[in-house]
Amino acid sequence: MKLELHPRTGQTLADQLFAVGVEFPCGGDSACGGCKVRVLEGEVPVTATTQEALSEKEICDGWRLACCASAAGRVVVEVEQWSPRVLTDEAYVLIEPRAGRGAVIDLGTTTLVVQVVDLSSGEVLRVETALNPQGRYGADVMSRLQYDLRQPGELGRLIREALGLMLGNEPLREVLVAGNTPMHHLFCGLDVEPLTHAPFASPTLGGYRFESPELGWPGTAEFLPCLGAFVGSDLLCGILATRLDEQKQPCALFDIGTNGEVAVGSAQRIVYASTAAGPALEGGRIGVGMRAGTGAIDTVHVRDGGFDCHVIGGGRARGICGSGLVDAAACGVELGLIGANGRLANAEKSLPLAQGIALSQGDLRELQLAKGAMAAGLSMLADQGIEKLCLAGAFGNYIRQTSARVIGLLPENVVVQPVGNSALRGARELLLTPSTRQARLQKIAALSRHVELAADPDFQHLYAERMALARYRLKGCAC
Repeated sequence: MKLELHPRTGQTLADQLFAVGVEFPCGGDSACGGCKVRVLEGEVPVTATTQEALSEKEICDGWRLACCASAAGRVVVEVEQWSPRVLTDEAYVLIEPRAGRGAVIDLGTTTLVVQVVDLSSGEVLRVETALNPQGRYGADVMSRLQYDLRQPGELGRLIREALGLMLGNEPLREVLVAGNTPMHHLFCGLDVEPLTHAPFASPTLGGYRFESPELGWPGTAEFLPCLGAFVGSDLLCGILATRLDEQKQPCALFDIGTNGEVAVGSAQRIVYASTAAGPALEGGRIGVGMRAGTGAIDTVHVRDGGFDCHVIGGGRARGICGSGLVDAAACGVELGLIGANGRLANAEKSLPLAQGIALSQGDLRELQLAKGAMAAGLSMLADQGIEKLCLAGAFGNYIRQTSARVIGLLPENVVVQPVGNSALRGARELLLTPSTRQARLQKIAALSRHVELAADPDFQHLYAERMALARYRLKGCAC
């Protein structure tokens, strides 16, 4: 797709391009080459960084790295624009009618969702979705935390302004925000240094309230409390939405995303943890990876001994998203093209899927690292067995369970139920039941215990075992 840009003097193309969907997986460090654009009109000088990252032919064909490219005047570039699939949720929740309107926000690492709600009826009046503008500075939370140490407060200002625009100007009685712990700290302007190294123990995990003038928002806002380091209010709201704290038998909640979070428990107790899955399951760090939007391969099937790929929006494939990646790996295993150890069987060490789209050995290693961490985390917490596994988040709702079981992302012997955007639903229930809000939050906090997986030697062994692209079963499950 062609795009006309009018950059200001000294400005790179990156800021304008991010707004239309161009990704910067390495945060603009020019380390991945994933933000290529082709110059069709105008002058974009070749930088030394571009020369190191791109081949001579690519440069001659007009390709540049957007993260370090600049122009003195108008340029027209070819970009692979896509619209992300953002998961919203409008399921019924309990309500205590009161006058006015309110809003809830799911502040995700990758995407943002704002719901404006009629407090008298519980009706969702308006939904706004967008990419998290912090993604310009890194697809993963660690890149952003490091950036905040260098430029304190900048990412917090950026996200508060973006969400303020999404909320609009209509008066709101209150706004509740849910997000993971890094998003909580960046939004609230808290010190992120404790989150950048072991033991990742931050002293500022509680909820924070902001009056309307502090944020420039149309109402008072509260960022809901985190459960622990890298286990934020998004999982807390998910526990509430799925009634995990009221179950008679242990169940699990699995939020698969850039930062994988898992909780296992019942009305007796809940244990929870985070796993450093990284962005691979959302298309990040994959050579041909992209978000689930136009041009992305989102499903792959075996047909006539080869791959049959579905492309979102039709037309030629531009890349592959997380659900397509899981499918492709499962099909590769089924066809004998990928071993259980993740090695590609052919000499080229490449897995061609569609014209111009192929997975490399490095791509499969990224998938193994991500899914191994998440499967190991679930196995550790659910060692006594679970009755049901709830899958939250966009990725968890779009993947094919059969493929996820083939590669060992999901266990064989457990009933799996997608539950949509449980973070958003839980936040909306808290918004609509103010009289019981604090009691419910305190109950879940009292039942819950954080498990630091990285500090457990057994986790490291299990992590290595779960990296295999092979089926596995949870112990103690009779399902």
